[in-house]
Amino acid sequence: MAKIAGVDVLLYIQTGGTDEAPTYTVVGGQSGATLNRSAKLIETTSKDAYGWAENVAGVLSWSLECDGFMLASDAALDALDTAFNSRTSLKAEVRMPSGKKFTGTCIITDFPYEFPKDDAATYKITLTGTGALTVTTATP
Repeated sequence: MAKIAGVDVLLYIQTGGTDEAPTYTVVGGQSGATLNRSAKLIETTSKDAYGWAENVAGVLSWSLECDGFMLASDAALDALDTAFNSRTSLKAEVRMPSGKKFTGTCIITDFPYEFPKDDAATYKITLTGTGALTVTTATP
């Protein structure tokens, strides 16, 4: 099996369209991204577990973290600024080179810019999911 290079996995965010038919734009200058998925644990240990903890998966949650270099013009970063300042949700999509997509509605919970004197300007963003993260596969 071929390995997937991180450089080929891109974060897209909704920059227009409708909720039913959103228009996505790639977030420019991406350096790295992380898709976090987790489940709350519900303890179900009983006396007959012989001292071992037993659990089941409860509520699922997800978030995306991305960092990159700021570009002089970036429609996706502008849309993220607007969503952050207006406290509105937006759709985000992580696209794999195989055609697999992770899509969900999220809110921006952290969005720092860094402007070092002797290096490139950068951004970091944390998108926290609100609702389901869907997984689809399309032909690339």
